[in-house]
Amino acid sequence: MKPMLDLKKQYLTIKDEIIESVNEVLESAHYVLGKKGAALEEKVRAYHGMQEAIGVASGTDALHLAVRALGIGRGDEVITTPFTFFATAEAIMYVGATPVFVDVEPDTCNLDPNQIEAKITKKTKAILPVHIFGHPADMDEIVRIAEKHELPVVEDCAQSFGASLHGKKTGSFGAAGCFSFYPSKNLGGYGDGGMLALNNADMAADIRKLRNHGSRGGYRHECLGYNSRLDEIQAAILFIKMKHIDEYNRKRREKASLYTKLLADAVACPVEKPGAFHVYNQYTIQSPQRDRIQQALKESGIPSVVYYPIPLHMQEAMQPYGYREGDFPVSERAARAVLSLPMYPELESVDIEETAAVIRRCLG
Repeated sequence: MKPMLDLKKQYLTIKDEIIESVNEVLESAHYVLGKKGAALEEKVRAYHGMQEAIGVASGTDALHLAVRALGIGRGDEVITTPFTFFATAEAIMYVGATPVFVDVEPDTCNLDPNQIEAKITKKTKAILPVHIFGHPADMDEIVRIAEKHELPVVEDCAQSFGASLHGKKTGSFGAAGCFSFYPSKNLGGYGDGGMLALNNADMAADIRKLRNHGSRGGYRHECLGYNSRLDEIQAAILFIKMKHIDEYNRKRREKASLYTKLLADAVACPVEKPGAFHVYNQYTIQSPQRDRIQQALKESGIPSVVYYPIPLHMQEAMQPYGYREGDFPVSERAARAVLSLPMYPELESVDIEETAAVIRRCLG
């Protein structure tokens, strides 16, 4: 079976840079909250044109700490999407708040802004859109609604590093942009890691305290915090990889363009809305024959993944909130139709052509 994502192929192209940078960390014997982490934070901050960037242990923690730093807690509600990875809702649930779902757009699978205002109540304390698969959500409209109702926006940018809308990077629209550096992301480390980008100095200070056991240092703990620090080895690796992120995204877009050229008349291919810059963390098609396609690919030794087979409102962990099947029909249809194909910058054109040929043969 060929790989869905060949991390080793990319590693070999930057191996010498990675080894040199990691060796610098090992020689320094400074493994947490050191120079490499500070350098990465500065690079992420500048890339997004923000005032602050803070490294944390995971993308999930980035979301959690953002929600916590906004003062959201028990009895509050946060509007988000049911078509995403579970961490999006977890971050809301961790603080005792309730995730209030809004259905998604059928073409992008992003939060549908036309349905947001109907879900806003006196308990609503934030809106949390996800830039799913690497396509930016409709942030202009989401921010307009948020400002009208005086609500902060927390962006889940786990799959969208470098994506933009009308030239503005995802993660720079709201109160905080939350990034994941999980290895499968388009900017991924060699372990877990995350980052927040934001413009509020007070909020940033709170998050730095929260990520370090509620302490600003000196063994003085002002509140109950967490152990959520991006380690120096991951920061060193990510700093090197970030030098190449625009090139990686450009290559992803090239691969996506070839997929679309070969498959547009056979399945529903990903869209790129006007003004959007899609980074294709995943290349996700939709088809009512999804299961048949996936089986044909498997028989040909080609991997594929369903992101996501069960919308969040139908997950067992969500039962206490009273959601049921049928509540969010677009998300449910997407869960039955989506299929992500192999996608990474080093993917060969011949492999894309083979994948497309198998799909077309399967569909007759």
